[in-house]
Amino acid sequence: MLSHVDSANRPTMVDVGDKAVTRRSAVARATVVFPAEAVPATGETLRTKKGPVFDTAIVAGVMAAKRTHDLIPFCHPIPLEDCSISIDWGAAGEVHIECSVRATHKTGVEMEALTGAATAALTVYDMCKALTHGIRISEIALVSKTGGRRDYLAAQEAAGGD
Repeated sequence: MLSHVDSANRPTMVDVGDKAVTRRSAVARATVVFPAEAVPATGETLRTKKGPVFDTAIVAGVMAAKRTHDLIPFCHPIPLEDCSISIDWGAAGEVHIECSVRATHKTGVEMEALTGAATAALTVYDMCKALTHGIRISEIALVSKTGGRRDYLAAQEAAGGD
């Protein structure tokens, strides 16, 4: 059963009033892929006319994570205690973005982590699209979450565990 639907099958915000306040955390990942003809030198600090790409993407991702409730319907406003974004070169032409979020609250922070990672990836795209529009955001995924009803670890799920 979907949690954001009421008994009349209408959209609704989930009532978290009776939930326990617990420490919640989530990590999400995004991958940006540059086509071979547009791959900057691995490890190169990307800088465009708009400024330093990775630094700008980190700021944008944190700002977005903090504003998730303004962007995604029915997300509760959550005072984040921590949000960090790392951006690194991976395999040739791949940029790996990871957003880690933490709060002590009645509801999870998965959407905040996903929004932070996605926005950082979109910022990399936006700042580098002058090179080519062939840049792709190939994956945005939840890596893990803790707190609440149950924990989640993507690697465990992929292996068939809980």
